[in-house]
Amino acid sequence: MRRLPYSLLLCAAIVPLIAVLSAQAANTPAELKGAFRDPAKNGWTYVHLEGTPRQIGFQNGYLLAPEIDDMLKVVMLEAQHDYKKDWAFFRDAAQSMMWPHIEQEYREELQGIADGAAAHGVKIDVWDVVGLNAETEWGYYNKQYDKEHGIKSATLSVPEHCSAFVATGSYTKDGKVVIAHNNWSTYMEGERWTIIFDIVPAHGYRMLMDGLPGVIHSADDFVINTAGMAITETTISHFLGFDTAGIPEFVRARKAAQYAASIDDFTRIMKDGNNGGYANTWLIADTRKNEIGRLELGLKNVTLERTTDGYFVGSNFPINGNLIREETDFDAKDTGQSSVARHTRWEQLMAENKGKIDVASAQRFLADHYDTVEKKEDADERTLDGHIDLSPRGSSGWVGPYGTAGAVQNKAADASMIAKMQFTAAAGHACGQNFKAVSHLTAHPDLDWQKPLQRDMDAYPWTSFSVAK
Repeated sequence: MRRLPYSLLLCAAIVPLIAVLSAQAANTPAELKGAFRDPAKNGWTYVHLEGTPRQIGFQNGYLLAPEIDDMLKVVMLEAQHDYKKDWAFFRDAAQSMMWPHIEQEYREELQGIADGAAAHGVKIDVWDVVGLNAETEWGYYNKQYDKEHGIKSATLSVPEHCSAFVATGSYTKDGKVVIAHNNWSTYMEGERWTIIFDIVPAHGYRMLMDGLPGVIHSADDFVINTAGMAITETTISHFLGFDTAGIPEFVRARKAAQYAASIDDFTRIMKDGNNGGYANTWLIADTRKNEIGRLELGLKNVTLERTTDGYFVGSNFPINGNLIREETDFDAKDTGQSSVARHTRWEQLMAENKGKIDVASAQRFLADHYDTVEKKEDADERTLDGHIDLSPRGSSGWVGPYGTAGAVQNKAADASMIAKMQFTAAAGHACGQNFKAVSHLTAHPDLDWQKPLQRDMDAYPWTSFSVAK
């Protein structure tokens, strides 16, 4: 039998491969140009998005389509359980109440997410996407809606979540900014709150942030931008109030991250059209001026403090007296509640570590298990690394209808890292303790409703992330 020359055999092998690759390229949406998704790293999925608002949205939707589909199932399940309303209620609110107050740039990005996910086989529309982006605001809106319609609300006051600090000057090791935050959410959400977004918009500043799949903002929030800004927050505990004529918080938070180059810029953008949704104490750093700020953003009461030598801490502990009286049912005298105990612990740590605070310190703080009420190490809902599931006061009893919750992931950075567009992040509990779904649900049959979507939340080591070169 005559043998073909090697060169012809090679060509015979290569031609089908070229045909396959050409077909794949032809089927790749043009909107994906420049975007990519990296393999998971220590629990995190990194995506790079760039271009026009529609392109960025499409890339988000396409690259994270399976995760968006999964996350929507979680939000729908929690909405049904927590608010006693089906998803159609929130889709309608997204369309009729929120959409008229969303500017064109972000409408295009939100529509792009829906189109990108659909192009990758997930059949959702823009109202699902808006509903997902507003998931932190629905508790505020639902309570206001029930009040206006004479419905006995199933929603509790806003639960306490997140611990954070920002410091500079004489409090830090090098005299420059250090900032850190851990996100407290339900474990169902937290297991999925593991996206690192590197976003290069056609207009505004490049952003590096953590977030949920399919969102245009960080949502929990930790973001740095190329103007040298670093932004984080903790919710204002037990807040009441929502303005349906305002701009959604998720839009203002994204716009501030994208366009703010100073503390004043950030404050102006967040105040403009404030709807009271996801009312937060924002901790902000302008690393170019070595200035930090605390913006306590209620609906009626807004307070901005700033310094170049000091610190601000966040533990869902309201500061402004008028805000506490007029917009919350918060009891500052209840020293046993999580926000008060964690505020006390932050003050202790800042005093004990004055002049020594750096990223390593921040990572240690976020793993802290000291309960200031018991005056001993005891991981529970009163520690900075929140373990509500381990509280002897009962996990579901403390969180109410929101289900099992606690600290689910962590971020920290200093001025040097921010200048290079870097931060460190740890998925899961910073202390290294894993959460196992089966054993927890077995011990808490009242949480059986979570079983279809609850999964393990393992703890991973601190990992550095930076923008793509």
